Amino acid sequence: MEALSYLTGGEMAAAQQDLEDVQFWFDPLCPWAWITSRWMLEVEKVRPVNVDWRIMSLAYLNLVQHKGEGLSEEYLERMAKAWGPVRVCAAAAAEAGPGVLGPLYTAIGTRFHNQGRREDPAVLTEALAEAGLPASLAAAAESADFDEAIKKSHHEAFDEVGLDVGTPVVRIRGKGIPHLNSSGRGDLLVVSRRAAGRRHRGRQARAASGVCHGHL
Repeated sequence: MEALSYLTGGEMAAAQQDLEDVQFWFDPLCPWAWITSRWMLEVEKVRPVNVDWRIMSLAYLNLVQHKGEGLSEEYLERMAKAWGPVRVCAAAAAEAGPGVLGPLYTAIGTRFHNQGRREDPAVLTEALAEAGLPASLAAAAESADFDEAIKKSHHEAFDEVGLDVGTPVVRIRGKGIPHLNSSGRGDLLVVSRRAAGRRHRGRQARAASGVCHGHL
């Protein structure tokens, strides 16, 4: 029988230090960001990667930065409502720290995208409870109190990659903009493989962008 191998405390600390930090910007409403985010969780299991979840806003991108140009009245109305979920994410991060964004995104996204409950007002309070957060944070959906924090996070991604892309935006070390295919996989697989094991020493890191831009 093959002997089991265990890491010492020092070896575990060294392994953690070798993890590649990957910043992942999402809007909870975007289905393509959701698909890619679930895949990124799988990447974490098989590659030395740690995902740093961050927020961006499709409402801000489409209504403010793109001034609503080319969007139907129906879509403009949908975009106006898109502020709610990301505002709750921002409020949660302010309350409990950015580490809560991953669990909260999973809780919201499962209900929006897997269960098809995007119009259900109970989703946000349920998701907050699942993430161990107070239900009172759901009130942030109707408040502009956290909009500046959302915009600051949003600009960190989009000032680098430009406005011709959408969500998700994935950043590994530096610059470069490979676009994901419609499944949210394709080029990101190449990026994560290059990051793994520091195989791309000396190369610039890359930012990957998905397809949630004009339509949800």
